[in-house]
Amino acid sequence: MRKTIFSSLALVGALASVSTAHGDYEEYGQMPIVSGPSEITNLFERPILEKDTYVPSFAGISTFAHLPYRQCWEEGSADDYDIAVIGAPYDIGVTFRTGARFGPSAIREGSKRIKGYNMEVGINPFRSWASMVDCGDVPFEPFSSEHAMKQIEDYTKYLLLRPPQIGESESKPPRLITLGGDHTILLPVLRSMRAAYNKPVQVIHFDSHVDTWAPEIYNVKSQQSKYNHGNPLYHAAKEGLVANGTSMHVGIRSSLYDEDDVARDIALGFNIIKANDIFKLGVDGIVERMHEILGPAEDSLVYLSIDIDVIDPSMAPATGTPETGGFLTREMRYILRGLKDYNLVGMDVVEVAPAYDTQAQLTSFLAADLIYEVMSMMVKSGEQ
Repeated sequence: MRKTIFSSLALVGALASVSTAHGDYEEYGQMPIVSGPSEITNLFERPILEKDTYVPSFAGISTFAHLPYRQCWEEGSADDYDIAVIGAPYDIGVTFRTGARFGPSAIREGSKRIKGYNMEVGINPFRSWASMVDCGDVPFEPFSSEHAMKQIEDYTKYLLLRPPQIGESESKPPRLITLGGDHTILLPVLRSMRAAYNKPVQVIHFDSHVDTWAPEIYNVKSQQSKYNHGNPLYHAAKEGLVANGTSMHVGIRSSLYDEDDVARDIALGFNIIKANDIFKLGVDGIVERMHEILGPAEDSLVYLSIDIDVIDPSMAPATGTPETGGFLTREMRYILRGLKDYNLVGMDVVEVAPAYDTQAQLTSFLAADLIYEVMSMMVKSGEQ
């Protein structure tokens, strides 16, 4: 019994010495463990907060790249922004795997780590002349495709057709960045662009599919199915929303329904740059070909539509209709930067379906990075 008591006392003594040693511990600038009474003299005294405390990139509410949130569609909300980010979580138009409705939230989550200065473009878009906001997601009814598209069109028009701002003699639409959603959303957005600029825009459509399949040819009978993610550019071309002859598809590589699909696409006014063209042209040749199609940069009015499946699924697996043999991420970013001298009035990134992503969220990070590249170029071109 006595031996047990002495052993216990020895243990207590050892613990006390360890506690004392830790109380003096200052290695690497760590704060010592407080061994004495707390320095707080009044438990009910409200602390004075540090106003400039650093907020880690992984913290905070998920707006795109930590942009300020603005209720852009509320009456009386200020319209004094140059670039507006909106989400369109619509995936009623998919024909294979669903889940793109969760794309906007995944892209915002993937944008949290975006830093400011773009070394390749030579600008920090977040510290520039441009005021940027995240307007949140467009509200719409998720059960009727036709009604939902009308709502998306109305809400984007509301943003683009804003009244003249202070110092402006006429209304100037903000640049619009849309987070999809499936590719059907391109049609209502292009309708809004046509209304805002009073002429068709030059569409650069990055995709593995041409998205110009005619519903009447493929025996689509219902009005509900008339609009889907396989034909927004068919409808857009028929409605005169797309500049004929200076619009294009880039990265095409999927199989087609029949050999006439290409002829019908060309008849609608589109040019085609295939994914495999990169082998003979290289990335610089792809960019040069795009410039040839677009014409002079000073006369341009360009809208970029990026289906994430333009990227090889080994690097962007989270999509509903994956096609092997796509661009690498490095190639895609380089090609986008080749458009830095053009007037980029809007863009979208669509078909991100995060349920199929890796645990590392690679597709969401990529989608956010592509938007960051275009956002940087929008700001850079606005300086000129």
